[in-house]
Amino acid sequence: MPDTAPEGQYLCHVDEIAERQARGFGPFGTSKRKIVVVRKDGRYFGWLDSCPHYSTGTPMAWKTDAYLNGERTHLTCHSHGALFEIETGDCVLGPCLGQTLTRVNIRISDEGGIFVATSLTEEKK
Repeated sequence: MPDTAPEGQYLCHVDEIAERQARGFGPFGTSKRKIVVVRKDGRYFGWLDSCPHYSTGTPMAWKTDAYLNGERTHLTCHSHGALFEIETGDCVLGPCLGQTLTRVNIRISDEGGIFVATSLTEEKK
């Protein structure tokens, strides 16, 4: 049974995302986009599943939870091959250089639950 603190929408337990794995959840909020949670070096990062290259915010995965490149070193937009740093969301390769993914504020409870704010506060880096 998921724990209830901190406030927000429960996504999963930390053990459900392996090291250098990304998972999508949702859709959430008014944007109706998924949230991507990535685990790297024991830390968790939350991003909106929306490539900044397109004004419509194209989803990045080509199939369920396929958000990382083959080496599992970067988030990637499979629509046009852009690569993004997992920790910062900065585009490092592709047509959206200089742009950044939209960070989603996630929290981890004392019991290991990963939560996103119910209102899905999306913040640009």
